Amino acid sequence: METPNATSLAPPRPTVASGHGGYERLLAAAKSREPVRVAVVHPCSSEALEAAIEGRDERLIVPILVGPAARIDALAQQAGLDLADIEIVPTAHSHASAEAAVALIREGRAAALMKGSLHTDELLHAVLDKETGLRTERRLTHAFVLDVPTYPRPLMITDAAVNIYPTLADKRDIVQNAIDLAHAIGIPEPRVAILSAIETVNPEIKSTLDAAALCKMAERGQITGGKLDGPLAFDNAISPEAARIKGIRSEVAGVADILVVPDMEAGNMLVKQLTFLANADSAGIVLGARVPIVLTSRADSVRNRIASIALCVLLVHARLASQQVR
Repeated sequence: METPNATSLAPPRPTVASGHGGYERLLAAAKSREPVRVAVVHPCSSEALEAAIEGRDERLIVPILVGPAARIDALAQQAGLDLADIEIVPTAHSHASAEAAVALIREGRAAALMKGSLHTDELLHAVLDKETGLRTERRLTHAFVLDVPTYPRPLMITDAAVNIYPTLADKRDIVQNAIDLAHAIGIPEPRVAILSAIETVNPEIKSTLDAAALCKMAERGQITGGKLDGPLAFDNAISPEAARIKGIRSEVAGVADILVVPDMEAGNMLVKQLTFLANADSAGIVLGARVPIVLTSRADSVRNRIASIALCVLLVHARLASQQVR
């Protein structure tokens, strides 16, 4: 008997088209706003420069390129990219690029930052400078917004990129920043699941203690604007059936909008699993500074880069609207 080819038995790989239109809705919402002036920090790789041009061509942003002018021009010619009408702020090196970009924000010439080809730590060092940076009372945190084809609503995961082993105080800011982002993208009262390995409080698992404390902080008004529950395991945070089987009665369990992970390791693996195995579209943003910061990766698809830029646009306009109300 002939042995069947393994690939012939494999189920067809799902495509992004099997999703539910979250990417398209995000892009349409951002395009309905005015383009935002964004300082693109040290765009000295083809991926970084292309991301800025893609954002301009989609009429989402007006990029200001901050970096070595001759190097940027040469890169654009090599890649066949059109830099017509794009302002370039010349700098000598990546450290100077980060400082100059932050200065553009402080001068009111740009409303957001976008990471180019410099290291994330180098950019955030300039952002966090006590004298010339963009600090607020909040800790810098990162949030991914994913459109998972098998999940019926946008799914936010935080923090999977900035805070490695966050303390309880850090997690308070991680949660509040994510709730504020949810408001900006049209989720008025997001359901926040604080994740752990189990759904009961166990003194030997610190993340369960943090989850319980965060929920109590929300009850006392230290976290506002969302509904919190935890600890919750991943299955009963996103599956109503799993929550029912476990006997969990909650407004959050099974229908979470935001997943707060115990640490960056867990979050990073979860996001990449959903992206590469479940074909989720993702957008990422750094929160907690005076302005949003777009972090793009060389491994990001064009869709994911555009989604991150669109997310930034919505956040900028939400903040402007909030300031006008005040």
